[in-house]
Amino acid sequence: MRIGLYPGTFDPITLGHIDIIRRATTMVDRLVIGVAINRDKGPLFCLEERVEMIEAECAKLSEETGTEIVAHPFENLLIHCAHDVGARVIVRGLRAVADFEYEFQMVGMNRALDSSVETVFLMADARHQAIASKLVKEICRLDGDITKFVPAQVKQRLLAKLDKI
Repeated sequence: MRIGLYPGTFDPITLGHIDIIRRATTMVDRLVIGVAINRDKGPLFCLEERVEMIEAECAKLSEETGTEIVAHPFENLLIHCAHDVGARVIVRGLRAVADFEYEFQMVGMNRALDSSVETVFLMADARHQAIASKLVKEICRLDGDITKFVPAQVKQRLLAKLDKI
């Protein structure tokens, strides 16, 4: 079984994330969405809320694609998480050159830790290149319309979290 790992904070999951997940399902039999417990980032949504949103959105994708998609919280090194879930492939999405520079360093470190785990980069679809969870939260906080950036259920949870409804 080909197992892939798509890690991130997903605070919240966006249409850009979902596009990468959908495309990654064509490469693996099982896709693990690694939900990072990153206290340094100070996420708006707690871990349980982020996992719930991912599971809700990925249940639809799993049915459509026939690929098993599961959420897996982790707080250890990414390469250790890959070992924990049996992933031989790490999937990363790229939006811009700045993403590549950071990811290039991460690949080098991960390969030094375990050269048998490959990293695959998927370029963001042009419609989603500007989407970043941080910007979505800021737009929502300032009463902008986030409909084009997140699924409807995520939008409602974000509005509720920010006391906008």
